[in-house]
Amino acid sequence: MLLSSGGYGIVEAGMFVTLLGALLIFLGILYLAAQALRRGRLSAGTPERPRVQAGSLEPPGRVTAFRLGANWPGLALIALGAILLIAVAAIPAAS
Repeated sequence: MLLSSGGYGIVEAGMFVTLLGALLIFLGILYLAAQALRRGRLSAGTPERPRVQAGSLEPPGRVTAFRLGANWPGLALIALGAILLIAVAAIPAAS
């Protein structure tokens, strides 16, 4: 195992970055789920919602289940975690 001046090995640093990437992805997914739950039930209809005509599969109003403006922090956490995991996988392991 190669040692750096700090006394930590490359393997330990790689494991730390891997765990950090996995944690960021988990927190991003958790953030996205919390945003969806904060908006309320997806199946609950609102009183001002017009009735759907029979034979139509289109939603009666604007669908706001996923808004990029509200979800960008979660997507950024997932992307950063994925970049870290890819970076660790791209670096060859020293034996």
